[in-house]
Amino acid sequence: MVYPPTRSEPVSETLHGVQVKDPYRWLEEEKSPEVQAWMRAQDALTRQELARIPGREALARRFRELFYTESISTPVRRGSRYFYTRTHKDREKAVLYWREGLEGAEKVLLDPNGWSQDGTVSLGAWVPSWDGRKLAFAQRPNAADEAVLHVLEVDSGQWSPVDVIEGAKYAFPKWTPDGKGFYYEWLPVDATLPVDQRPGYTEIRFHTLGTDPKKDPLVHPRTGNASTFLSSSLSRDGQYLFVSILRGWNENDIYWRRAGEKDFHLLVKGQGANYGVLAWKDQFYVLTNEGASRQRVFRVSPLKPERAAWREIIPEDPKASLDNMAIVGGHLVLDYQRDAASELRVATLEGKDVRTVALPGIGAATLPEGLEDQDEAFFLFSSFTTPRQVYRLTVSSGAVALWAKVELPLNTDLYTVEQAFYPSKDGTRVPLFLVHRKDLKRDGARPTLLYGYGGFNVSLPPSFRSSIFPWLDQGGVYAVANLRGGGEYGKDWHEAGRLHHKQNVFDDFHAAAEYLVKAGYTRPERLAIYGGSNGGLLVGAAMTQRPELYGAVVCAVPLLDMVRYHLFGSGRTWIPEYGSADNPEDFKTLYAYSPYHAVKPGVRYPPLLMLSADHDDRVDPLHARKFVAAVQGVAGAASPPALLRIEANAGHSGADQVAKAIESNADMYAFLFQVFGLGEPSGGEGGGAR
Repeated sequence: MVYPPTRSEPVSETLHGVQVKDPYRWLEEEKSPEVQAWMRAQDALTRQELARIPGREALARRFRELFYTESISTPVRRGSRYFYTRTHKDREKAVLYWREGLEGAEKVLLDPNGWSQDGTVSLGAWVPSWDGRKLAFAQRPNAADEAVLHVLEVDSGQWSPVDVIEGAKYAFPKWTPDGKGFYYEWLPVDATLPVDQRPGYTEIRFHTLGTDPKKDPLVHPRTGNASTFLSSSLSRDGQYLFVSILRGWNENDIYWRRAGEKDFHLLVKGQGANYGVLAWKDQFYVLTNEGASRQRVFRVSPLKPERAAWREIIPEDPKASLDNMAIVGGHLVLDYQRDAASELRVATLEGKDVRTVALPGIGAATLPEGLEDQDEAFFLFSSFTTPRQVYRLTVSSGAVALWAKVELPLNTDLYTVEQAFYPSKDGTRVPLFLVHRKDLKRDGARPTLLYGYGGFNVSLPPSFRSSIFPWLDQGGVYAVANLRGGGEYGKDWHEAGRLHHKQNVFDDFHAAAEYLVKAGYTRPERLAIYGGSNGGLLVGAAMTQRPELYGAVVCAVPLLDMVRYHLFGSGRTWIPEYGSADNPEDFKTLYAYSPYHAVKPGVRYPPLLMLSADHDDRVDPLHARKFVAAVQGVAGAASPPALLRIEANAGHSGADQVAKAIESNADMYAFLFQVFGLGEPSGGEGGGAR
């Protein structure tokens, strides 16, 4: 394959006594005309190559059947009104609706499909006031993280011309009970601020409706530390305001104050532990992994908030991890996971166990959405073979009833899910979900797609993903590894894949691949790997550490230059997770696995499809550019392809238009189908090669 010309420069620097080469540093300058021309040429080549693959259009047709769906989100109740989003078969973006009462007439509140001619302006966070009369919501140009807050009157649909707040990248409005204003996280919009330092300028402000947002009073000052996050929450009665200072994903401090007070009180100083707090009827409920890797719950009186007076009401479960909690219907609703699958429980506010909610099966359930003094709640449930469904929960009785479901052209009876456990390099037992057709031949040659993430305390539950079914119908296996670094087994599991333990994550992934081969599902040349963001780092490291173990790589919006990642985008906020090359010990770890620096001449790397986005303001796209340039730079005449696909007008999570998701998935799977020599996908409700 003839790639666009890419110059290599003799750039290097000495860090902690080590000479670090960086021949493609010039590709960091995205606004440079030369880099722009290089990006256009790379993207054009990739799209040209993918477009000519036989079967790509058949894949696109099948994805159109699977992606354009009628679905509904869990409804949010405020006052007597319910708010929810719907997707439609004939629209690109979800539409926000409301209704008076659960059986009331449905009314459109926000339809982002008409916000821009090219569909690039997206709906971000939306939060109704407690009486359901007003709505604060975020608009996100190019589906990026940067956002502008707006306010509208629900009855009239009229947008306020005054209540328009820029700098809402991290904002999530917290309404006061009277609906006259809200607290929010504000970030200065100042082009002179270094991008990597901006998170440290986040402030908590209060906005009174109808006033100039530029004059919103400061509630809590910035931390000045770009590796921290600042967030706030407000009790429903407005009596207690909480501010959390998060240092990465492993510890935080919580401050609080009563209504009418100016100064904050320290509730708890995080020392290697996380804390979350809810307030109801003058009691605090604190969820924490302090002294409990799988988390526990304390009840705290604001009259005696000192740590020694906290009373444990939900002890740690030694076999299930407590992820989150809510107060609904005068009860604690607890969201657990057991071996990565969801389990919902209900307890009294004193911590007495009431029941385990009967779920439809083994899968992924969301934390039920409801109000503290209302008996009803709603949650989503799905599994690898069950499309997303909304259930209504009556908290007092535990009754669960189907409220809304997604209908897809799939015969899910054709597929099966199994969970295996395999030993990693150091003997750690790691779970692995496997999805395939029931008539699968385990002949050691099945095309297999292995997915993973392994970081930031993020768990991968067995949830529905419609894009995998054309792959399964071609006799493929879809596998999800629950690697260390995630949250499947609590704090200890996360810590085992963080900072200087990051290599454990990659070892877990290699071991998953070896298990799939040993168990007779596939062989290395038939094994593809896929990951995005931190998962993109995962597959980049897998590709460079064990190129002989993998037959194809799809890497999306990744981190790959781990020596300089903290200097761009939101990188400094991830220093508590990865470390920083400014620190000698961290540098030693980061440089050892940094995929960009691990690309070597003379190595035959598997075929690579890199998926990037031009408005990714979270993980800078420079990682994708530099890595692809490095792989292309060592490629010989007969080397497998290394392709870079760049999504236009898209952020870190991609574009939120269905048509673009179809095109992206069609390209990804066409690439994999070609690498493994698979036939054209079948349509309808299943079929195709076994």
